[in-house]
Amino acid sequence: MEMMPVKMSARSHLGESKHIEEEPVKSFGEYLVDALKKTNELQLESDKMNAALAAGRIEDVSQVVVAAQKAEISMQLALQLRNRATSAYQEIMRMQV
Repeated sequence: MEMMPVKMSARSHLGESKHIEEEPVKSFGEYLVDALKKTNELQLESDKMNAALAAGRIEDVSQVVVAAQKAEISMQLALQLRNRATSAYQEIMRMQV
């Protein structure tokens, strides 16, 4: 996952300041959507590598293992984020106003 962008500015030796072009800031939802898309891409890549291995088109089995591990770690992270978000939501709902 990517980190939140930092606002950058520079000051010249003459004292004037220039703001560096900044990208629009992503919302939390956009970060989640991007992370889920990346997780899906890793899963699909792992499936493709497994199919290629089964068809005998891959010589180095370590490539398949690495792709499978990347997909597994990404999926575990997504599941843990879901679990933490669900837990936080339940905790908020239990709070008395």
